[in-house]
Amino acid sequence: MKHLLLSAAMACVCLTASAWGQKGHDTVAYIAENHLTEATAAALDSLLDGRSPVYWANWLDNASHTPAYAYTKTWHYKNVDADRTYDDMPANPAGDAIVAIKQQIETLSKPDVSKADAQLALKILIHVVGDMHQPMHMGHATDLGGNRVKIKYFNRDKNLHGVWDTDLVESAHKWSYSEWQQQLDRLSPEQEALVVQGDVDDWGRETIAITRDVYNFFQPGLNISYNQIAYWTPTIEQQLLRGGLRLAHVLNSIYDPSYAPAYPAK
Repeated sequence: MKHLLLSAAMACVCLTASAWGQKGHDTVAYIAENHLTEATAAALDSLLDGRSPVYWANWLDNASHTPAYAYTKTWHYKNVDADRTYDDMPANPAGDAIVAIKQQIETLSKPDVSKADAQLALKILIHVVGDMHQPMHMGHATDLGGNRVKIKYFNRDKNLHGVWDTDLVESAHKWSYSEWQQQLDRLSPEQEALVVQGDVDDWGRETIAITRDVYNFFQPGLNISYNQIAYWTPTIEQQLLRGGLRLAHVLNSIYDPSYAPAYPAK
């Protein structure tokens, strides 16, 4: 019985650390996979030994709990407290999601990078781009990104972070990751180009604005039910789609010299 209880506790810890949960990360990776140019897809196929981005989408959540990759534990989030802005929040000395994304892009852009280093950078990038689009992974350091904000989900005790990781996604639509992609990924090339405008910092600031709305809405003690799920489902859809399109944009920008988003004509 003790072993069973310990296993259950460890499972809860892992889930709490996962942005979007497995379904969300798979969705982001699969949307990205569907927007890779031929040159980029070939480069990734070679780097990942034939495995797809989806295969590695959740790898970092497990790896961060191992001694070899423990240094990546803080790379899943960037905390911005209520009295701070994206730009004036003191940096985490151990790194954060935004710094991690920039570092992996720099590594993958080096012409002389080894295959082993490129593989690792790519697996990290696939995951952390998804992380930065989950609003509670840009949450307050003071409450551990919403982990200390106690709420209820259909009268069950939950915390705000965990609800955003998994519960809201699974309640919004009972779809597989491929169905999420098929239903969300319907923008025109011009609309896609608008989504990928800006840089990693711009995307981080955009998520922070959503995070503030989330905190204002989900007050401690709130009992989430159907109305709240319906209200926030469009935001979940938006963030998963943004994450996938932007991941593809970053990868195409690295691996395909001819890549250019189809910006609308002025």
